[in-house]
Amino acid sequence: MYAYAFFDDFVLLYPVYAVLFAETGLSAAEISSLFAIWSVTGFVLEVPSGLWADVYSRRRLLTLAPLLSAAGFALWTFLPCYPSFAAGFVLWGAGSALRSGTLQALVYEELSRARAQDSYARLIGRARAVGTTAVLAADALAGPVLAAGGYRALGIASVAATLLGVPVAMALPESRGQGEETPDESFAAVLREGFAEVRGSPGARRCLVLVAALSGFDAMDEYVPLLARSTGVGPAVAPLLVLLVTAGVTVGGFLAGRGQGRAAAPALALAACCLAVGAMSGRAAGMVLVAVAFGVFQWATVAADARLQERIADGSRATVTSMAGFGTEVVAVVIFAGYAAGSRWTGPGPLFALAAVPYVLVAAALGRSRR
Repeated sequence: MYAYAFFDDFVLLYPVYAVLFAETGLSAAEISSLFAIWSVTGFVLEVPSGLWADVYSRRRLLTLAPLLSAAGFALWTFLPCYPSFAAGFVLWGAGSALRSGTLQALVYEELSRARAQDSYARLIGRARAVGTTAVLAADALAGPVLAAGGYRALGIASVAATLLGVPVAMALPESRGQGEETPDESFAAVLREGFAEVRGSPGARRCLVLVAALSGFDAMDEYVPLLARSTGVGPAVAPLLVLLVTAGVTVGGFLAGRGQGRAAAPALALAACCLAVGAMSGRAAGMVLVAVAFGVFQWATVAADARLQERIADGSRATVTSMAGFGTEVVAVVIFAGYAAGSRWTGPGPLFALAAVPYVLVAAALGRSRR
C-alpha cells in the first residue's frame, strides 16, 4: 500500500504544471477551467467506480488507475496545448475516481478480516504521508530536472513513475470473492444498500459530509505554486516554498490517528487563522503558517475518513466512500470556480485567506456537534 501511494504521487509535474499551463499562454481563468474539468470528471465517475469496486475486484481497479493517469501525463508532455491539457485531466480524473474509495475499502476490509481495523487511521494516514513524501521528492527534483531537460523531461519521468504503480497494485492482497451475480442486479443492490446506510445512520451521514467538505476545501492546494510565486521569490525558489507546504501535509499524515476527538474543532479553527495570516503576509516566511495549516487539514481529513469507515458495512464500503468523494469533487468545483472569479479582482494571497472561512465554519459545526 505504501509503495502504491508513493508511485501515485511521485509526479515531477506536480509542482510546476500550473506554471506550465501559464507559460503555454493560458490565463488564470483557463487554468481554473482545467481544474474544473478534472473535478467534473471525478464526480461523474466517482460513484460508478465505487459500485464497480464493490461488485468486482478492487485490486483490478487499482491496477487500471495508474494506466489512465500516465496516459494523461503523456498528453501534457508531447502535445502541450489547452485541448491536451483538458484531455489529460479527464484521464487523470478517471484514474483518481478508480482509486478513490477503492483503496480505502480494500485496506479497511483486509484489516477487518485480520481484526486490526483500529489501525486503519494510522495506516491510511501513513500512506497519505508516504504519498506526500513522494510529492516532496518530486518537488525537490523538479527544479534540477527542469533545468536539465525542460518540461518534456519532467513529463517522461512522471509517466514512468506512475506506471510503476501497476505491478504494485497487482501485488496487493484481496481476500474478498469476485461478484457472482449479474452486473445489473449487483450494481442496483449495492447502490440501494449504500443509500440505505447513509439515510439510516445520522452518524455516517455527518461523517460523509465532513469528509467531503474537508477534502473538497483542499482543492486550494492546486494554487499553492501561484501563492508561492506571489510572494516575490524567483522561479527557482518557488518550488522550495511548495516543498515546505507539502512537508506540512506529510507531518499531518504521520500524526493521523493521534489526538482526535475534541481537539478537531479548535485545531481546525487555529489552522484557518494560520492560513489567512500566512497567505496575507505576502512574504515567503508566511508560507510556514500555510504549511502548518495544511498539515492540520490533512490530520483532520484522515480522522474524519476513519470515523466514516467505522460506520459503514463492507458490502457497500467503496460505494459510500465514493459518495464522500463525489461530494469532495462538488466542493472542489465550487472552489475552482470561486478562485477563477476572484482572480479577476485580486491575487492569490487574499483568495487563500478567504478560503480559510469554510474551515472556521466546519470548526464551529464540529464544536456544536460535540456539545
